[in-house]
Amino acid sequence: MSTHATAGEEPPTTSVRVEAADDLTSWPTGRLLSTAARLVEGAWAARLAEQGLTHAGLMALHELGQSQPLPVLELASRCQVTPQTMTRTLDRLERDGLVRRERAAGDRRRLDVTRTDTGAGVYARAADMSDAEPVLLGDVVDLPAIRAHLVAIVDHLSPSHPVDAGVPSQG
Repeated sequence: MSTHATAGEEPPTTSVRVEAADDLTSWPTGRLLSTAARLVEGAWAARLAEQGLTHAGLMALHELGQSQPLPVLELASRCQVTPQTMTRTLDRLERDGLVRRERAAGDRRRLDVTRTDTGAGVYARAADMSDAEPVLLGDVVDLPAIRAHLVAIVDHLSPSHPVDAGVPSQG
């Protein structure tokens, strides 16, 4: 996945099509979550492309705003992507002047990443898309409750909390 849209580059799209005749209430939970995630990701990708970013780039800039410098491997772990994906993401962010990679003073094998002032500004503009949530998500009645449930799901399914293979799935 590219990390930073450039002029003339189309943002990644998803090809999720939900037919009007589909009875969404009959879908298993997993299918609903997966379809909703793809639809929202496609809509967010388009909004981020307007800011010159992709989702991967936004995640990296966010994490670097929490604490920096960060080793590349730790940044990849925090963003829940492979080191190879993070390297491609950082290549583009660094090319665009949004991050800087430097050898760690204590360990020349390690690369530390910092967010530049330009990167902080780009992140602030891209992250302040609260006006986009109602447009992208429609009339979701209780967005804070949905966010809380999504946080719980991600926390539960993250590598630090492996799924118990003996527990049946609801979808």
